[in-house]
Amino acid sequence: MQRIIVTCCLTVAIAVSLAATAAAQREDWTRPFPGHRVIGNLYAVGTYDLAVFLVTSNDGHFLINTGLEDSVPLIRENIESLGFQLEDVKVLLTTQAHWDHTAALAEIKEITGAEMWATAGDAPVLEDGGFSDPHFGGRQSFPPVAVDRIIEDGEELELGNTRLTVLLSPGHTAGSVSYTMAMYENGVDYDVIIANMATINEGKRLVVEPTYPGVADDFAETFRKQKALSIDVWVASHGGQYNLHDKYEPGQRYNPDTFYDPEGFRSEVERLEQLYLEQLAAEKR
Repeated sequence: MQRIIVTCCLTVAIAVSLAATAAAQREDWTRPFPGHRVIGNLYAVGTYDLAVFLVTSNDGHFLINTGLEDSVPLIRENIESLGFQLEDVKVLLTTQAHWDHTAALAEIKEITGAEMWATAGDAPVLEDGGFSDPHFGGRQSFPPVAVDRIIEDGEELELGNTRLTVLLSPGHTAGSVSYTMAMYENGVDYDVIIANMATINEGKRLVVEPTYPGVADDFAETFRKQKALSIDVWVASHGGQYNLHDKYEPGQRYNPDTFYDPEGFRSEVERLEQLYLEQLAAEKR
């Protein structure tokens, strides 16, 4: 009986701890954070942890990701604080088709008239509001958004004088994607990436009853491609992934080297790859 009571107490304690962690995470997802310039024409306009990026041009702008469904006023405020207008967004992009990054896309598309561009792997999930997501699907988790164009690996996306190169980075979702840019500031060339990092959500299966066919190979290919890159400046889908709050404080004066972190990018890719290899080995036992 005593053992049963101890076990029950431990189970309750774990559940309480997980609930507290989830609550703290959601608070960081909705907590306002000031918009700021990352480097060149790349700006962060999201929340404390949910990364949203504005990439400007002389012919309208790219907006990459959103926050939760009620995040439009915050995104608008951050964009306007930097001297731009939400209505000048011409193209919507994502790094991954999970609800915490997509829930305001439909509203922003309606406000701006922007086109939604997406990978073939994530387009169906965007269009059915997350219902077909192989991991979290079975229900609609965000407002569906119509996809106007499919983007492909290595494709160069153009708006005015701005170029983004598509780097498919699947695994986290079937169509996860990163975008690379070349920047030139004060006589220095910078290779920049807006990265979707290959994290493995709890409950995802790689080889034994895989979450989707080929997911293990997708992760492996993403690690291979990301390790082959030479990156100077990087950001990612969550502020915590690229140590936003260690690198930048609100009101900090702009410096193109604020997010300069080539070793940090490679180290994080290698850390995530090791976690992947450990799960792969565990599933094969």
